[in-house]
Amino acid sequence: MGKAILTVDDSASIRQMVVFTLKGAGYTVTEAVDGQDGLAKAKTGSFNLILTDQNMPKMDGLTLIRSLRGLPQYKATPILMLTTESGDTMKAQGRAAGATGWLVKPFDPAKLLEVVKKVIG
Repeated sequence: MGKAILTVDDSASIRQMVVFTLKGAGYTVTEAVDGQDGLAKAKTGSFNLILTDQNMPKMDGLTLIRSLRGLPQYKATPILMLTTESGDTMKAQGRAAGATGWLVKPFDPAKLLEVVKKVIG
């Protein structure tokens, strides 16, 4: 069984690309449609990595990261932001919230796999 990854994004097409890329590399992937859905799935599952968008309805990525970091099981879990936001201020906020890394959309599938392998093997 591959390592488990939770991908949180309100864009169905982005989730499809992420799932296709990661499943093709042998990872188990769970999808969530927004931050609230992602937090609920994270609480009931166990994930080696979480990928989240920033701009989503109901709960944004930074709020999701802060919420996850407040849970004992996700204190040290790698969390990557996969977002169109590329400004230094937003990246600083991401780091402050507890993000492990940052990927800008549109993403290159090979780059995504390279980063995922780097953080969880």
